[in-house]
Amino acid sequence: MTGIEYVLRPIGRVESPLVDLDKAPKQGDEGAPDAWLVFEPGVCEGLRDLEAGCEVMVLTWLDRASRDVLVVHPRGDAARPETGVFSTRSPARPNPIGLHRVRILSIEGMRVRVQNLEALDGTPVLDVKPVLDEGVER
Repeated sequence: MTGIEYVLRPIGRVESPLVDLDKAPKQGDEGAPDAWLVFEPGVCEGLRDLEAGCEVMVLTWLDRASRDVLVVHPRGDAARPETGVFSTRSPARPNPIGLHRVRILSIEGMRVRVQNLEALDGTPVLDVKPVLDEGVER
């Protein structure tokens, strides 16, 4: 390792009815409820071209995940062989960055309502990026 420290600053947080990690779906398309992305005032201008109906990738910091795990049973199923975390979507990993493909349902000021977000209430939001269709440049 190089010893360089990187600082990430959350741009917002998740507001969701999901509060219990054990009861949350493993992926957004497995029954995740609608949730809100609540942004910090300083990033307001960055939201201006988002639209309802668009799909975006939300990057989160999975703040309740273990950071010292390198091998897991996929999906927590002990019947499955252990697998290196970099071959899984496990939240437990050295840098627990969550990647969520969601659809924007509505936008109300600094709040963006999304569909299919499995992140827990209070999860820090690090970034939002568009889902690019083939041939689209942004």
